[in-house]
Amino acid sequence: MYRAPLREMRFVLEELLGAGQLSACALFAEYSDELGRSVLEEAARFAEGVLEPLNRPGDVAGARWTPDGVVAAPGFRAAYEQFVAGGWPALGADPAHGGQVVPQVLVTAVGEFWGSANLAFKLGPMLTHGAVHALELTGSEAQKARYLPKMVSGEWSGTMVLTESQAGSDLGLVRTRAVPDGDHYRLFGQKIFITWGDHDLTANTIHMVLARIEGAPAGVKGISLFIVPKVLVNADGTLGERNDVRCLSIEHKLGIHASPTCVLAFGERTGAVGYLIGEPGRGLEYMFIMMNSARLSVGSEGYAVGERAFQRALDWARSRVQGRPPGADRGSAAPIINHPDVRRMLLMMKAQTEASRALTLYTAMQFDLARASPDAAVRAAAQARGELLTPIVKGWCTEIGNEVAGIGVQVHGGMGFIEETGAAQYVRDVRITTIYEGTTGIQSNDLIGRKLGRDRGVAMIAFLTEMKSELAGLAAVEELVDGTCRAALEAVGQLARATQALGKALATRPELAQAVSVPYLKLCGYVAGGWLLAKSAALAEASADGAEREFYMAKIHTAAFYAAQVLPQAAALARVVESGAASVIETDAALI
Repeated sequence: MYRAPLREMRFVLEELLGAGQLSACALFAEYSDELGRSVLEEAARFAEGVLEPLNRPGDVAGARWTPDGVVAAPGFRAAYEQFVAGGWPALGADPAHGGQVVPQVLVTAVGEFWGSANLAFKLGPMLTHGAVHALELTGSEAQKARYLPKMVSGEWSGTMVLTESQAGSDLGLVRTRAVPDGDHYRLFGQKIFITWGDHDLTANTIHMVLARIEGAPAGVKGISLFIVPKVLVNADGTLGERNDVRCLSIEHKLGIHASPTCVLAFGERTGAVGYLIGEPGRGLEYMFIMMNSARLSVGSEGYAVGERAFQRALDWARSRVQGRPPGADRGSAAPIINHPDVRRMLLMMKAQTEASRALTLYTAMQFDLARASPDAAVRAAAQARGELLTPIVKGWCTEIGNEVAGIGVQVHGGMGFIEETGAAQYVRDVRITTIYEGTTGIQSNDLIGRKLGRDRGVAMIAFLTEMKSELAGLAAVEELVDGTCRAALEAVGQLARATQALGKALATRPELAQAVSVPYLKLCGYVAGGWLLAKSAALAEASADGAEREFYMAKIHTAAFYAAQVLPQAAALARVVESGAASVIETDAALI
């Protein structure tokens, strides 16, 4: 049974990040820790009581394709109706269209609960949220008025329609055509890998489609973004006839079986009616609004599934009796949690999940400050840091989620390889998170090329300086966690040296930097996670003698484990970044 980590979430939001300070921003004046707790408690009830019970049945039954459209897994339609009735689609959206203003950090925290309880369900609302955000920023007033109220309410859903068979990550190769036809366009083409591209949960789906207007130049400069409704919307807002969009099939996937991944055909007859968003040729720029929103969300999905895998593994380890642990009476068996290596695996799952959560929520709060702080300097610095950390969150947290889910199977032993225990589903479901919205390699190239390259490392240097200063101060005054803070401080130094070496490579031979970009991204994740867990331990030490002693002592011990058994990976990764590139570049492709 899934238990939403409410106390852990409160610690990160209230004590580690101090999210309550956002109430000083006019936009979030009504936000408070009490409001955050209330929202999280309601989200936990929905995740535990409605979404979790559908997770395993949805995996077994899956979504089903029919000639008339995709039918969602059993129970999903009723769950979505409750989701809408609870007002969850409106969380974080513009009140002008029926939304509820709350910080992104709270929206991200709630999203973890959805992802842990039922990742396949969570993906649909996530994409709608991204489509809403893109329309809010780039749509015309008429487009906003026509589509946003029903998308924000959850009556209609939204999708992100990018990929074509010949254009995977290289969107400059998109061939879908958009032919002008009066005040709209007619689209012709086929798209693949469209998450929740067709279903029976809502009366309409608003597709955000990348296409090339006839005569547009080749490459990314010729790509525009279009609104293509599944069902056309009349001038009075009522639904009209079905648009020329059809789901040809759904993919048979490794995991997330209840999330329909669709092949969509546009324009099999007269052409799918589409409406241009913004200016021609700026489609990829607009789509990146959705993609960046999705990347932060996908990062949280990695550790969300990891959290669920950890809980299941912990329950199993506490109840599974096998073998005699060291020091036990001869002949007496005990729960496997008493075996040192099982305890090590559980701590590895717990520590890395907590580090991932802290980093993701810290990043989300940077975007809140960038959006709402009254101080222009704070806004600029927070925007730069949020953008710097987004590829790290997407890449590292999803890689960690995969590792944690795999360890969960190992804790179960042979029973973990059996579907009935549920451990294997988390491995299958989380695997996609390192791939969609840009693979880990794409995220790492974005990190070193766009985020480090555009300002010559200024944002990273500021981040390193802040981590170093905070950790040095903590190590000097916090006796119980001194070793933890010093280990994190040492790792920051390793990251600083690796960053300097990477900068030199970028300036002279960029291919060398790209050859070690993924190790560099992972290095950033491990070090930032160590910084945040060390801060968490210092906060916990100050409260360890109170009523919640056990909770705070667990924070201290988890951080100490991370420092002793996780952070040493930083030294190895730093060495790879500094001296491992040539082994890649100097190996001819024919020799692989």
